[in-house]
Amino acid sequence: MALGATIYTFDIELADSDRAVYQTLSLRVAQHPSETADYLLTRVVAYCLEYAEGIAFSKGLSDPGDPAIAVRDLTGALQTWIDIGLPEPERLHRASKAAPRVAVYTHRDPAQWAVKLAAAKIYRAEKLEVFVFDRAWLSQLVARLERRMRFSLTRSGGDIDLTIGDTTLQTVLVRGASAG
Repeated sequence: MALGATIYTFDIELADSDRAVYQTLSLRVAQHPSETADYLLTRVVAYCLEYAEGIAFSKGLSDPGDPAIAVRDLTGALQTWIDIGLPEPERLHRASKAAPRVAVYTHRDPAQWAVKLAAAKIYRAEKLEVFVFDRAWLSQLVARLERRMRFSLTRSGGDIDLTIGDTTLQTVLVRGASAG
């Protein structure tokens, strides 16, 4: 018998002064058995940092050709392709042709991946946006992961403060090298 997805509920107070986005989010997120907690939380935080009208998580493994997170306009046209981890260059090439903006949020060391990207042919590679989460910060967040979580996330000038209860985890969102 196959294992099913684990459902997490996140209640998030988002204050992104860099983009003037202030929202209360209530997210139900499925974690596939093959998905790590690091990946799950990278996906949730990336959703918050990219929050805009029309944002949605993909259906996951049932739609492997879709981005992990997508932003679509009112007509359904893809505006932003957001991937998590270290996607293959071919996937990023396809993404860059499908959407005007492509962003990757990673929870892993992107050094070797960046070399691989630089050697690949990726459409509009110079426009690819890569963001790297501090692994120690993410580990602290993973240690606090619960099936029902309530936290506030504040971004200002690239600084991120994530407050769970009376604990605030601070980090700086690092912009990684693009493929171009």
